[in-house]
Parts: sequence; C-alpha cells; structure tokens
Amino acid sequence: MIRIFNTLQKEIQDFIPLEKEHVKVYVCGPTVYDKIHIGNARPLVVFDVLVRVLKSNFKKVTYVRNITDVDDKINNQSHETGIPINELTKETIKHFHNDCLSLQNILPDIQPKATDHINEMIEMIKVLINKGFAYESSGNVMFRVNKYKDYGLLSKRTLEEMIAGSRIEIADYKEDPADFILWKPSANDLPGWKSPWGRGRPGWHIECSAMSKKYLGKTFDIHGGGIDLVFPHHENEIAQSCCANETEIMAKYWVHNGYVNIDDKKMSKSLKNFITISELLKKFNGEIIRLFLLQTHYRAPLNYKYEHLNESKTSLSRLYRAVEGLEVNGNPDEEILKCLKNDLNTPKAIARSHYLAENANKGSKEAGQLLKNSSNVLGLLENDTEGWFKGSLDENSLKLVSQQLSVKQIEGFIKERIIAKQNKNYELADKIRDDLLNKGIVLEDKLEETNWRRS
Repeated sequence: MIRIFNTLQKEIQDFIPLEKEHVKVYVCGPTVYDKIHIGNARPLVVFDVLVRVLKSNFKKVTYVRNITDVDDKINNQSHETGIPINELTKETIKHFHNDCLSLQNILPDIQPKATDHINEMIEMIKVLINKGFAYESSGNVMFRVNKYKDYGLLSKRTLEEMIAGSRIEIADYKEDPADFILWKPSANDLPGWKSPWGRGRPGWHIECSAMSKKYLGKTFDIHGGGIDLVFPHHENEIAQSCCANETEIMAKYWVHNGYVNIDDKKMSKSLKNFITISELLKKFNGEIIRLFLLQTHYRAPLNYKYEHLNESKTSLSRLYRAVEGLEVNGNPDEEILKCLKNDLNTPKAIARSHYLAENANKGSKEAGQLLKNSSNVLGLLENDTEGWFKGSLDENSLKLVSQQLSVKQIEGFIKERIIAKQNKNYELADKIRDDLLNKGIVLEDKLEETNWRRS
C-alpha cells in the first residue's frame, strides 16, 4: 500500500486511485520566462520519483506536466531583454527540457502548452459565466469567489485571512476584492486571442483547470506542485474546476513539496540569491543534484549550500563503486520500496542504499544487485560505474559529468607520466599525478597499466 500526505486533509492517507489500475497525475510545470533554479528543480525530481513508485505498483500511470508559455512574467522578460516572446519561450523550453534530462527525470506522458489550449480555456470560462460563477467587466472576466462555498478548503484559511495575506488587486472592474481573473484584455503588442469578451489572454489559473480536464478528466488522482502554489493557484484551480464541472473534487490527493532555501536564507529571484540548474551543471553532474534534492524529505524545507553538492558527489561515487559491473536483472529492494511507499521517504531509502553499498563492498553480491535493481525507482545509479568515474557518459542522453578535463586530456597526461617514469623523471611523474588529483582525478597504478577515476 502506498501512503501519501494529502494537503487537502492535512494527513498521511492510503493511496487508493479512482480507477483500480489507472493512476492519473497532474503536476504544475514551469512558466517559461527564464531558466529554472534549484528551487524549481525540487518538484521536478520529487514528482518524478513519485511517478516511478506509482509505475512500480500500477499497470498504467498517466503523468501530465504543463508548460505555461503565456504570462505577464514572460511579457516583462521579453520587454527587458528585447528578445521576442516566441523566441524567449522556445529557447527557455529547450533549456528546461535539457535540465530535466540532466536531472534524470523520465518524460511525462503529456506536456501540454498553455498557448495550444486557449479554446479549451475559453469554453470553460463560458460555462462559468453561464452558471453565474463568473462575470465580464470591461473586457475582463472574473471568478466570483463568494459563490463557491468551499473556497479556502485546501489552504485551510478563511476568505478574510486569504485577502489579508495576499496581494489582492483592488480594481473597479471587480465586484469583490477577492475575485480572481479568468481572462484579461491584451494590448496589440502583447499576445492575445479572439474571445467573446474581446481580444485578450487567459489568467494563470484557468490553464491548469482546462488542460487537466482535457487529458485526465473532470476528476483525477493526484495534483502536485510546490507548497507556494497552495494559495492562490491551487485554491483557484479547485474553485473554477469544481464549479465548471459540477464535481465535489478536482483531485483526490493534493501533494506539495517544501521550500528550498539558499545558505539558510529564503531563495528568491527578487533577492537575486538563486542559482540556476544550468549554472550548477557546469560543475556537477545532474545525478549529483538529484541525489542532493532527495536527501531531505520532500515536505521539509531544504537548505542549499555549495558544499552539500560536493558531499552528494562523494556519496554517489560510493554507491557507484558498489554496483560496478552489474545490470538491472530483477525487482527493486523491498526495503527501499517500502520507504518510498511510505510518504516518499527518500532520506530513509537513500540510507538503505548506503547500507546495501556497504555490504556490497564487503563482498555481498546480493546486496549490490538489490541496489542496482533499485536504480529505476530512485532514478539513481542508472549509468555504468566506469562511465560515472571516467566521465564518458552518453552526451546524447545529457547525463553528463563535470568536464573540467576530458577523457582525452586525462589519458594524454597519463601517457606523459608513463614516459616521465620510463625516463626516471620521478619528480615530473609525481607532479602530473598531484596535478590530476587536484583536478579530481585519482590515478591507480597497476603492474602493467595505470587506471584512473574521478574522485
């Protein structure tokens, strides 16, 4: 039995899907105005593991993760950089997909873009207007919050508390300050589409309601995202979806990951104290970043420090040594699966992985095999050990390691060292060895050859 914390009920619950053998998952993806940072990467990895666990337990899992490619943040970024919106979103989406692959995430079954589903959004807005849950005012379409009796059920706050704690826009086209936007007018120099209310563009929340309905139905099993999305985004999604679709629920389970801090401080683009995955990938393999993100329980705050990634690198190398020469040939370790099925307890699963590695390094072939067999459910140790240490992983898969020195460069230095030793120039040979060690390359001299690995 899989158990998961449901934000809606504020408790860990047994996971029982709406359909016996088909699990439906929707996770909020990126707004593509800039490269993703370490905080954005956390839900990508967390929900990737959750989907892997679900796939190990159910015959069919449909995983949908959207891309928001129409938004005021995109418009502002385009204005500030001078990059046309289409070029900006296209390039940002490309970077996003590369980062996801580097983090060893499996591809969602469906990755819908907001701009491809404007018609579905317009149709849903029409339904909300016809049912009296929305109204048109000066080209804007607003949702009537006070018409939905369960508003605030997810965030567990009253309407007054939500208004006081958020940046509610006071506007004369609103009937009530708490009403939120479904459709807004667009100037000629901004993206816009024809609608019954004039040329305009959708609000942020309506896109997820429209796309989740199209691909997963009026109700589905799991809706995921970062804890910052609980209010207003997910609260508003529930309101408009339940009212338009005449359902009691939108999703049965609401799952949220905790915040990421940086050097013990809140990470924020406005504070300019964030670091992008693209920057980190220049120094660390994506698998190292993935392990770092999984070493803290997904619901707990995660604190990023540069040295934590170095610790994860050492930790991952220890695990790779334990599975050298092994291929997946069976089911994952039952204890690792048990940890993951218990509210996605990745820290405990990783601790179990190190226990297996320790036994494997003491000679237990069974422990090493169980560890390797668990690679598919953790998204770790999916490469071969030699590729990990020598940095010769397939670049087409984007599972790259730090390329401070290429394989060709390292082998060239080893040849120089061999020649120096043959000429009895031991001072030069030692210098080459020490220089390589400082660059993270460990040489291991054998009787007739010199092997090497990345530390």
